[in-house]
Amino acid sequence: MFVPRRYRKLARGPQVILPKDIGLIIAYSGVGKESVCVDAGTGSGWLAVSLARLCKSVVSYDVREDFLGIANENIKRQGLDNLKLVLGDVTKGIKERDVDLVTLDMPNAEKAVRSANAALRPGGCIVGYLPHMEQVKAFVERLNRYGFEDTVTLEAIVRDMLVRAEGVRPSTKGVWHTGYLVFAHKAGQPG
Repeated sequence: MFVPRRYRKLARGPQVILPKDIGLIIAYSGVGKESVCVDAGTGSGWLAVSLARLCKSVVSYDVREDFLGIANENIKRQGLDNLKLVLGDVTKGIKERDVDLVTLDMPNAEKAVRSANAALRPGGCIVGYLPHMEQVKAFVERLNRYGFEDTVTLEAIVRDMLVRAEGVRPSTKGVWHTGYLVFAHKAGQPG
């Protein structure tokens, strides 16, 4: 699978959110240069770095110090000064308030919906990155309990194409399913 050059410079430790899914997160959340974001489940930091390239500021939480070390190296490689890493568990709370986007790439993401709800501004977007449908169901049920609106679940399937003299066809290699993306907005008018 094709990986853009900028991502090839980033270190990988734990599983990363791939550019195909990062693109959907950026497009469907509507973040931009004035957006303030919270990312939970930093991992190697690929999503946090991508958001920081575009947004005003990003705070990324992880419960594992070793993962934050890898993400910190990626921040340095990209020369970003608007991305802060925090060792912490977002299921116990998020300090930031009036944020535009909260992303949750973590086991039992539904347990962080309460904290995300408190952190988001009215109309702000929450995104769950979930590998299994059972997790999607639990996450959506929790979103409904907190009154989130406009919930949609997406999956990005990207196929590389072989372009050769003998013909053009889809490649037999590639990454198909990576995760389901669940988007919803906090009740209230956009800010």
